[in-house]
Amino acid sequence: MLSGQAASQTVDHWETVVYDSMVWRYWPGSSNPGTNWNTPTFNDQLWQQGRGGIGYGDNDDRTLIDPVLSVFLRKKFTITNRAKILDAMLHVDYDDGFIVYLNGVEIARANMGTNSTVAFNQGSSGLHEALLYQGFTPEGYLLKSELLDGLLVAGENTLSVQVHNDNISSSDLSSSVFFSVAVADNSFTYLQTPSWFVEPLNFTSSNLPIIVINTNGGTIVDEPRIVANMGIVDNGPGNRNHLADVFNNYNGKISIEIRGESSQSLFPKKSFRLETQDALGNNLNVALLGMPPENDWVLYAPYSDKTMIRNVITYELGNKLGNYAPRTRLAELVINDVYQGIYVLIEKIKRDKHRVDISTLTPTDVSGDELTGGYLLRVDKFDGNDFPGWTATPVPTISGDNNITFQYDDPAGDKLVNAQTTYIRNYMQTFQSSLTSLNFTNDQSGFKKYLDIPAALNFMIVNEVSKNIDGYIFSTYLYKDKNSRGGLLTLGPLWDFNLAFGNVNYLPNAQFAPGWMWDYQHRMFWFRRMMQDPSFANKMKCRWTELRSGFLTNEYFTNKIDSLSNVLGEAQVRNFQRWPTLGRYVWPNQFIGLTYQDEINFLKQWIIERLTWMDSNMPGTCSLITSVEIRQNQIQVYPNPFGESIEIVVESASELIQLKVFDLLGRQVFQTHFANGTYHWIGIDGSGKNVPAGIYIIQLSNTQGFLGQQKIIKSY
Repeated sequence: MLSGQAASQTVDHWETVVYDSMVWRYWPGSSNPGTNWNTPTFNDQLWQQGRGGIGYGDNDDRTLIDPVLSVFLRKKFTITNRAKILDAMLHVDYDDGFIVYLNGVEIARANMGTNSTVAFNQGSSGLHEALLYQGFTPEGYLLKSELLDGLLVAGENTLSVQVHNDNISSSDLSSSVFFSVAVADNSFTYLQTPSWFVEPLNFTSSNLPIIVINTNGGTIVDEPRIVANMGIVDNGPGNRNHLADVFNNYNGKISIEIRGESSQSLFPKKSFRLETQDALGNNLNVALLGMPPENDWVLYAPYSDKTMIRNVITYELGNKLGNYAPRTRLAELVINDVYQGIYVLIEKIKRDKHRVDISTLTPTDVSGDELTGGYLLRVDKFDGNDFPGWTATPVPTISGDNNITFQYDDPAGDKLVNAQTTYIRNYMQTFQSSLTSLNFTNDQSGFKKYLDIPAALNFMIVNEVSKNIDGYIFSTYLYKDKNSRGGLLTLGPLWDFNLAFGNVNYLPNAQFAPGWMWDYQHRMFWFRRMMQDPSFANKMKCRWTELRSGFLTNEYFTNKIDSLSNVLGEAQVRNFQRWPTLGRYVWPNQFIGLTYQDEINFLKQWIIERLTWMDSNMPGTCSLITSVEIRQNQIQVYPNPFGESIEIVVESASELIQLKVFDLLGRQVFQTHFANGTYHWIGIDGSGKNVPAGIYIIQLSNTQGFLGQQKIIKSY
């Protein structure tokens, strides 16, 4: 530790000691750079010299080298008054992975695995695009005083860096390194910080929960996961959360890795997968931030979505429609004492009684009903290592339509036995063939025999309201339970809507309000085919009418967005200090707001325009509502619309009355008998579960026959 006097000092300002543009010694990695090349005593006189960055491609290099798999850099610098230096910041702009050493000790790495040494001819473990040439701030690593003490010395110091390409055929390699220090007084010794430099935030408290992760010196990479400590401060609604508070929501071990595909290589703000663990490394189910207990979680990093709430509002909408979608909680994140901004803690999609509630499938379930479920699949960018799968071709095929590649998600492909893979492949083949057959509209032999239609309607409505550019093509989940539990193919859960609601500048159909995504290019053919069935299109029209007459109003969205943006009002300021993206293009923004409120206003306006267009252009017909027989003189209902319960009164009733409740698709959801002419319905179905918001039809009869029916609206 620093002395008590030094530890009590506060930062006056920051200066930069090492710039990327200084002259560096470098060794192109076509051969071994030498033993102990990263130590201060290594003789680098045979190495070449040049101004950094050193690399090729992207026009961000001052010293150009021939294509190589790696480059090694060394820079000596002098510290004149060590006592004045409190903390330090290392910034690295790289393509595709790096390791940095200070005086022979590793202080940071990314995309280079976890081995202590990495050979010159080894590629990076992931892709990463340099940021400076795009106008963004390079990734920063805070070196606290506790680490610097005994490492950074008065006099000569040495920074040693190795940067690795993903592969030798790559078109670019970047290596730009900066080293800055926090000075305790107003004296000035070194250089001004770069124009993009932002001092580490003095983050102490928040109205949001605070998540704190300590990797204990390890570096979070994209596989393998590393073990870390995580603590969460959540003092409850209306109470302030302080970084110094006791961890009262979670305090324990996790394993963690970087997640994401394009976002991982494009954005400096990283998303993570994590598992909560006990002290022995076993999975530990816990209820994080009020969500049901489990051990698999995602920390999603909103970056291109500058409202930071597109996923949040989408998943909540999915749940309100009556199908499971991941629950979320907004929080602020700190990793290794560095403030990381606003994150969304999300339930990872998996089979679980609190998530995708389908049967557990074990290797011994190879026959009968046990073989028929449950299977959780996904359609996404194909990764044969993480999610092995297969490509299914319907018989007959539809000219011009692409085949679909399905991936085993849970259980994973390596957990399934031959009988199980054969069963689910055959089921998907049969389902797809039912869609392409001439009698695909037939209720008994067409696609409706295999598919959960209400869930499909909900799934399509969310994708259409949001005009999700990845809808029906990527991040599409589907599952099948055992035949004894329904056994139909079900679309969902919803996932990955950060590029939805107009947050995209390519494929014009996804940018603006008019047009359908289900009928757009390169989508899965299922949805266009289903909409060619008049019966399905009519059901879609009825479901849309039901929702728009119920909770799914323009005000629902504007109020939800305003509520969430108010909650984020304080934290978004810190987030955009950490990640200064407001007013800047981040792939693939269509709209670039100068302020957070600009981004919020665009989102609200875009949604209202989209809803208006869908109201006027929804295919199909729905006559169920207008055909409802209303006998006001005999049946009274109040309040209507209702929230938690409704009174149903039959005037002059003198005998037992039968009550049936139907949804707008004609499915019976509830039935009972009552006497004395009055029944208090609490909005539940036959199994005691709350029915979702929407329009319902009540029908009443007695021994004399039909008494009448009435339309009621459940508002929430």
